[in-house]
Amino acid sequence: MIRDYQFSDPEALAEALAAQVQKDLEAALRERPTATLVVSGGSTPRPFFERFRTLALPWDRLTITLADERWVPVDHPESNERMVRDTLLQGAASQARWVGLKTAHATVDAAACAACHGRIAPLRPFDVVILGMGTDGHTASLFPHAPSLAVGLDLNSGQSCVAVAEEPGENARRARISLTLPALLDSRRIVLHCTGEEKWQVYQRARTPGANSELPLRAVLREAPRGLDVYWAP
Repeated sequence: MIRDYQFSDPEALAEALAAQVQKDLEAALRERPTATLVVSGGSTPRPFFERFRTLALPWDRLTITLADERWVPVDHPESNERMVRDTLLQGAASQARWVGLKTAHATVDAAACAACHGRIAPLRPFDVVILGMGTDGHTASLFPHAPSLAVGLDLNSGQSCVAVAEEPGENARRARISLTLPALLDSRRIVLHCTGEEKWQVYQRARTPGANSELPLRAVLREAPRGLDVYWAP
């Protein structure tokens, strides 16, 4: 089941999403010693991070990680880890356990994927996964028609991470590492967090029949075992 929640602006969305994630994590912590939150990079989640970090939570019992990461140093301006550290892991929230995806390997290769899997697999199942999306229909770093997409979407791969090669040319894209579809789906709650009319239209397209390779977001919408919550604002 897909549940749509629409808000007047990104700030109202951030307020509601922060409150829901707080409830989910508190419920998890009543049952288990720790809880895990998976977040995404980009500009969209910033208002959510800024609100969520102010909430009263037992932060030292929370583990936070990423849905995907660019293969750049963690202090690089394009690093998702840097953005999360700068906007979410501040104040009391800095007590949370952080698990980054970037390893010491020079390139995203099989060894890097194995190291990433070793970090992520013990965290599964996650309690909350918050995904973003691009106007091309990608989510995490599962890009349309990418050479690694079939591996990333393979529900039987047994892998938590997939390497995404650098894409040169006019639409240059840095090498990345991404959680796979089976890893992203292994969560007690999945949220798609998006803003803007263009992304809303892409989301609507992803709900129609078609190939997952065209709009990888479609695979998440189709396969989420517990359904998915969509938080959207203009």
